[in-house]
Amino acid sequence: MFFNSLVPMRLDKFFTRSRIIDLESSDLKGAVKELLRVSVSRFKDLNKNALFKALMEREKTMTTYLGNGVALPHIRVKMPRRFVFAVGRSKEGIQYDGLKDHERIHLVFLLLANEGERDYLKVLASIARLVKEKDFVQTLVDAPDLDVLFEKIYMGFGGALSQPVHVRQNRMNRLIFREAEKIAKGTHCSMIVIFADTLTSGLDVPRFFPDHKTILVTRTSSEFPIQHENIVATLQVRSYSRYRLAQLRSSVLVGLTRGIVGFTDRLCCVGGIPGSNQFDTIVVVDIEREFQILFNEQSNILPEDVKPEVLERVLAVATELAVEGREGRPVGSLFILGDTAKVEKMTKALVMNPFFGYKAEDRNIMNPFMDETIKEFSSLDGAFIIRGDGVVVSSGSLVHAPDYYHALPSGLGSRHAAAAAISLATNCISIVVSSSTGQVTLFRSGVMVPLIEKAGAGGSY
Repeated sequence: MFFNSLVPMRLDKFFTRSRIIDLESSDLKGAVKELLRVSVSRFKDLNKNALFKALMEREKTMTTYLGNGVALPHIRVKMPRRFVFAVGRSKEGIQYDGLKDHERIHLVFLLLANEGERDYLKVLASIARLVKEKDFVQTLVDAPDLDVLFEKIYMGFGGALSQPVHVRQNRMNRLIFREAEKIAKGTHCSMIVIFADTLTSGLDVPRFFPDHKTILVTRTSSEFPIQHENIVATLQVRSYSRYRLAQLRSSVLVGLTRGIVGFTDRLCCVGGIPGSNQFDTIVVVDIEREFQILFNEQSNILPEDVKPEVLERVLAVATELAVEGREGRPVGSLFILGDTAKVEKMTKALVMNPFFGYKAEDRNIMNPFMDETIKEFSSLDGAFIIRGDGVVVSSGSLVHAPDYYHALPSGLGSRHAAAAAISLATNCISIVVSSSTGQVTLFRSGVMVPLIEKAGAGGSY
């Protein structure tokens, strides 16, 4: 996992202390009633009973449990505000159908959204990303009182989980930073890219690179604070590899699609082994040379109908499938994104479409509650067909595209061939997760770009 072309949306302004409570109920129904009491008291036109009934009906059709002991019941409603949040905490935990015996819900985020609000799904996705961080959730549950809880929520959803930490840099780190600055100047790099997962805490980047624009790349939702004009963006790119700069290709692709970097830019990348607190690698990347086999010009990077945040979300889901899979093994999957009308003419359903009949909002891949559904249906043969706005059209679709037997490197099978062929025959992007290696590969215009290398692959990225 984004809400405009550069930075994630800040939600801190939608939280107020008066709507943060300690729950007395032992089940979700009671918790929702408690949260509705503090949410709608100022809105005369909102009926608590009607809202409660609608929220429970949604719960029957699609779970609002996000994991890590967090639930997010939500609904659209006609009201004067964009969003209204209420947060309930239960240190003892409340029961919830479908959870294991030892699992309990400790935090309930109730969201009421204006029925015409366009950022509804993006807000859901933002919350889901943040509460996937177990440490962050635990700090909320363990907060000594509601005032501290509100402060932590306010800071967390404002993109600043903590104040900047000035890390005591060792001699080697100081040397790497000095040399990176020299290399960036000597090679005429337009930006410096810091792979922040090398560190286990914050970094005062402007102190080291005062003369260069800087991009931070991190796999976590909780961003490094952006408090200096030289830091132009923080890119969240998930990686499960311990290789240095394992996120490099994916982060460059995300930067290109969001317009943060240009096709002619040159980047000086600084990284190390994730979690080591030791920077030890400097790589200069010429974007045009790196991606010239794929893109002849910048306008070809993303199909016109595909939103950048949707591509990023599909990449994130594909990565999760590669990392987690099912029962500890990678699940082979194919995602076809964009140019849906033409793609559908070249595909055929292998099974009854499990997404048929659902509201577009409920089957949008930006909806965090779609995660488990996507993972469950990933075991079906065939492809997911996804519109450029994120709506999942179908799964289990067989590709019948011209040039189906596209020339590919040895070891790649029919799924990769289908991905290459459909990307050549239509103006789409296809993304493949290999069932044998867990490698994630992107295809555009018939050309293959490995984004996550298979285990044991050589090279720095």
